[in-house]
Amino acid sequence: MKKMNIKKGDTVVILSGKDKGKKGKVLAAFPEKERVTVEGANMVSVHMSAAKGHGESGIIRREAAIHVSNVMRICPKCDKPTRAAHTFLEDGSKVRVCKKCGETI
Repeated sequence: MKKMNIKKGDTVVILSGKDKGKKGKVLAAFPEKERVTVEGANMVSVHMSAAKGHGESGIIRREAAIHVSNVMRICPKCDKPTRAAHTFLEDGSKVRVCKKCGETI
């Protein structure tokens, strides 16, 4: 399984594509495909049929996955896009740290 520094629940900014500059929360992360789904970004139309067990049929708008290289995490403290550093705490647990302000993410 591949490692990703972006996890479900992180706030990210989109770096490229039709939604460049948008901010949103990561709804799902797929490490095996190196993709994430961001709230309100990369909206696609999906044709759903009620026969498949869904309650409604028609054209439904939903978020599609984006490659993880096209998003960057936003630090909750300094509110800037940043990469993550990894450090160990005194108790031995590994945490992500903002490279700009040094705050634990």
